[in-house]
Amino acid sequence: MSKWARLFIEAKKNKHAYVLMAPYFIIFGTFTIVPVLLSLVLSFTNYNLLEAPKWIGWQNFARLFVQDDIFLIAIKNTFLFAAITGPVSYMACFLFAWLINELQPKLRAFLTLVLYAPSIAGNTYLIWQLLFASDSYGYANSFLMKWGFILEPIQWLQDPRFVLGILILVQLWLSLGTAFLAFIAGLQNVDRTLYEAGSIDGIRNRWQELWFITLPAMRPQLMFGAVIQISSAFSVAEISIYLIGFPSVDYSAHTIVTHLVDYGSIRFEMGYASAIATVLFSIMLGANLLTQKLLAKVGD
Repeated sequence: MSKWARLFIEAKKNKHAYVLMAPYFIIFGTFTIVPVLLSLVLSFTNYNLLEAPKWIGWQNFARLFVQDDIFLIAIKNTFLFAAITGPVSYMACFLFAWLINELQPKLRAFLTLVLYAPSIAGNTYLIWQLLFASDSYGYANSFLMKWGFILEPIQWLQDPRFVLGILILVQLWLSLGTAFLAFIAGLQNVDRTLYEAGSIDGIRNRWQELWFITLPAMRPQLMFGAVIQISSAFSVAEISIYLIGFPSVDYSAHTIVTHLVDYGSIRFEMGYASAIATVLFSIMLGANLLTQKLLAKVGD
């Protein structure tokens, strides 16, 4: 019997399961797979929404990497932003979840809500705009002037020297979100008998317990958290637009997504915007594959 014949028989045997999963696959394919494939095709065209797409081959990508100096600034800012916020926020999520997991249930639930609150709070940018206001009434300027560190207010959100650092700080503050909750759930579901078996096998301290038992048992949650953090780190745009403004001074807070917004939503150069989206998708896909390889080594 051929492979396809066995596959058909197996599918026929589980037809009820495929029927139940069909609505999800239809929605996922319509709103995720089709747009990605469509964007990939449009990236090789010149398309402005008013005229039919015109095939131009690799010209959009050549323009991105050879002629578009702003895109190179956006790539530098995005990689710098992701290299700092991605690993730091990922480790912070797990560290806080691990520490909180050892507390009593009521105290654990309260601290979980407190740490998760920033990611669901609305209008959080107003808090940071007040903190880093450019006049002497801003909390940061007021504090530094009161203690004699500066003589006049600093233009925190208009000075290219401070803009990216403030964005990284805000993103780290917001980072204890979905991944943090996934880690809490993963730690709660680790089989306690594994720790007893590990103790018999020679595990002597909490670090060995963490590396050889807890982390391998949490691989699905670790992978889920990594995907969430990578996506958040590479797709930052909203913070930059609402906190710094668009475009930022000297493009100091310009990222790949803000560049995509510029060409897709303002200039309506959809072919060029699709090329930017394709580059971003490739970067995120590569980062996810690298993370999968690193997580596969956990517990070895």
